[in-house]
This record gives sequence, structure tokens and C-alpha cells, in this order.
Amino acid sequence: MLTTLQTAYTDTRAADLAWALGREALPALAALDLELGGARMQLRLLGASHQVLLEEGGGTCSETVACIPGSSTPLPLGVAKRIGSWEYEFAARVETLSRGSFAGRAQELLALVADHPHGLAGTFPGSPYAFTAMLAQRHEGRIRWRTWHAYPQEGQLVVTRTSVGFGPHGRRRDTRVGD
Repeated sequence: MLTTLQTAYTDTRAADLAWALGREALPALAALDLELGGARMQLRLLGASHQVLLEEGGGTCSETVACIPGSSTPLPLGVAKRIGSWEYEFAARVETLSRGSFAGRAQELLALVADHPHGLAGTFPGSPYAFTAMLAQRHEGRIRWRTWHAYPQEGQLVVTRTSVGFGPHGRRRDTRVGD
């Protein structure tokens, strides 16, 4: 799903993004509710940032990547944590691209996410290359999502990748077919 976010694009910088687990749901400009093999998930666009809310088997996970006032946790390159019986893995990187490369990459990513049944992307008024995009899937018993946060004024694209699944001590039998 592709939407135009009804908010002004502010000159936030990629370096201003912070990461947090366990935050309450924040006000969203756009959201997509998904059911992925028994897991309930909501992808949320918060302006130039994102939040993912996940529920499965009585457990919950909330990931927020945003410009969070007062946050002391900058965007990490990688995190691996146990959340109850779940294993949570997060990775982030910043790509710096030339103006022409940035435009091409932006078009490619928006086309990928726009028509995908598990994709959500929001563009900002005033710049076709200012966007936040998210794509989710369930694969081999894990819920995975990727996000892209575009900062055309800097030629930077923040790319995140997250995977959540049951660890060896909390593993449950997954008898569903067609995940």
C-alpha cells in the first residue's frame, strides 16, 4: 500500500533516528494490519519513522525507530535480545548515494512495496523521494520485516532488518501449513 502522508516533511537527519523496544503505540499517520500465520502484526508509519506491533502466542513485541525526543539510544548497527521466549534480531545501516542513484533506488523501493500485500509506504508532500517504507513476511517460523527511511536532502537511506522467532528454550511446534 502506498500513501501520501498528510504532514510536512521536516529536515530530520538520518543521524537523528533512535531505536526502542517495548514502547506503547504512538500516533500513526498510516497503518497496515496483517495476519501472518497466526501472528497479528501492525506496520505503522510515524512520519519519517516507523513502529511495528507484533502479537503471537500470548507474547508481544513493539519496535520503534524514530526521532524520539530525549532518547539516549541511537540507532544501533545490530541488536540481539531475548524477549520472553522470543529471539529478537535487529540490524541497521545507512547508505549514502549520489543524487541520481538515490532517485533510482527510491523508485525501485517504492515500486517493490506499493503493490505488495504485506507492504506499507508513505511519501511526503513536496518530494517524491522523501518516504518511509516497510515490508513484512513470515519465513521458516520467523516474522521478518525490513524498513527504508529516505532522506533525499542528505542522499541517505536508512535500511533496517528485523527478525523475531521462538528461541530453542521457548520453541513451540509450528503445525500450520502455508506460512
